[in-house]
Amino acid sequence: MTSPLPKTMVAIEIPEPGGPEALVPGERPMPAPGPGEVLIQVAAAGVNRPDVMQRTGNYPPPPGAPDIPGLEIAGTVVALGAGVDKPALGAEVCALVAGGGYAHYCTAPVPQCLPVPEGMSMVEAAALPETFFTVWTNVFERGRLQPGEALLVHGGSSGIGTTAIQLAAARGSTVYATAGSAEKCRACEELGAAKAIDYKREDFVERIKALTDGKGVDVVLDMVGAQYFARNIECLAPEGRLVQIALQTGAKAEINLLPIMQRRLTVTGSTLRPRPVEDKGAIARALEAEAWPLLAARKVKPVIFKTFPLAEAAEAHRLMESSKHIGKIVLTV
Repeated sequence: MTSPLPKTMVAIEIPEPGGPEALVPGERPMPAPGPGEVLIQVAAAGVNRPDVMQRTGNYPPPPGAPDIPGLEIAGTVVALGAGVDKPALGAEVCALVAGGGYAHYCTAPVPQCLPVPEGMSMVEAAALPETFFTVWTNVFERGRLQPGEALLVHGGSSGIGTTAIQLAAARGSTVYATAGSAEKCRACEELGAAKAIDYKREDFVERIKALTDGKGVDVVLDMVGAQYFARNIECLAPEGRLVQIALQTGAKAEINLLPIMQRRLTVTGSTLRPRPVEDKGAIARALEAEAWPLLAARKVKPVIFKTFPLAEAAEAHRLMESSKHIGKIVLTV
């Protein structure tokens, strides 16, 4: 460090759950990195749906996590916790965190830190961790998607969707996506989807069956939940896998077990935030080996829709809730 760190910092607080106006800048003590952690001076922080859920009181931070929202950051390492020698002071990193990202400084466990990909800006790097960790562990680990197989991505124009389309296509899979407008469908196809389906105008089950000559897809990545469950099962080919990562229309659905048995289907899913550091660290190492070279080569890139200054986090959330964006929204510090 070339100069002493301040004793306090600006962070976005949620004094009471509510609408976007519930996000207000406040002054907080400077966080200190614990053993196995680094302190990062935040340059940019990604905005994600779980942040909106936390703001409304529906997604509380796990025990020990900061109550400040924000699950992904990029910035410069300015202090090391006990036992840490890498990343070194001054290193530029992006990191997945359990909270605290909407702030001038944030601590992060070392295993959850990754180098900023070569040639990438801090804004772009801040848009990586939450979506890339989520897509990698769900599509490629739990969903076991292989080159030559077909993937259906719901919400293809979201941060998760744009990441899943690009990674799967770059790794040799055929990708289909659903989106809510012609513009969003075009964006999905420009990113590598073989076909994007406007779910407001077309029945995605019928379209998937037509596009695959009746076979169906090998993996479905879904964040819609209850309303789509039975229809997702219809879309799956024999030995297919449904991977559930969010529940926008609820958690409870009626299940017909017969097609699951007849076609030997797998229904799985996960949440990322509560998983232990060791799990997230293993995902980070897989990403560094498999996805970071694709990012460095610009075969895959984060899609940045708009940036907002940290103090305008409320406006960023309004945009997120409008669903008018394609890709990621990022706060700059």
